[in-house]
Amino acid sequence: MSALAQMLGDYRLAASATSPVPARAVKGTPGPENFEKVVDEYQRRLYGFALRMTGNREDAEEIVQDAFVRAYRALAKMDAQQRAELRLQPWLYTITLNVTRNRLRSKRPTNVALDSLADPDALLNETQEGPDQPEAIVDRAADMILVEQALLSLPMHLRAAATLRFIEGRSHPEIAEILNQPIGTVKSHVHRAVRILRRILGPQVGRIVSADAAEADAADDAKESSDALL
Repeated sequence: MSALAQMLGDYRLAASATSPVPARAVKGTPGPENFEKVVDEYQRRLYGFALRMTGNREDAEEIVQDAFVRAYRALAKMDAQQRAELRLQPWLYTITLNVTRNRLRSKRPTNVALDSLADPDALLNETQEGPDQPEAIVDRAADMILVEQALLSLPMHLRAAATLRFIEGRSHPEIAEILNQPIGTVKSHVHRAVRILRRILGPQVGRIVSADAAEADAADDAKESSDALL
């Protein structure tokens, strides 16, 4: 992202004249001095999220650039304790979602080509059990393209919840943190999104969304039970 690097570089030059540079950055704590690592780690997954929210590669690229610039500026204003306490990943998703909302409000809906969502670099649900067989990859990609296209027909609040749940694989508590909503509201939005997707896709959505939902709900329930015992 050369344009992003240029923007961040320009901002660093301006900020360095007024902001003291810490003698030593705390390892693992995000800040302006190690922001390149933040970009390297999160740009692909944030681009994938923005792409699925907009259905447009150019919009997704510009959204992620804007989100990183905003994140950099915000980090530059935080003190060491605020940076240490920051939950970086949900914070970056929240910024990206806010930029996406602002951008979509100012644009008319556009028709989405199927191949605009079939971006290998944006496929985030990678298995840890070894590489899939080519046939499985093709089948899964075809299913996900249909779901992702259907998601674009949902209202923004339902699209965000469903995308984070079924495409990003986020838990209800994680989504609640990103969207700044109660968990009950998140669950309601996810369930409403599934009902609409079933009307759009019919039985096809069952093998994609329902299975993922059941597995994710079981994981959430297990975590909530564990937390209750602590």
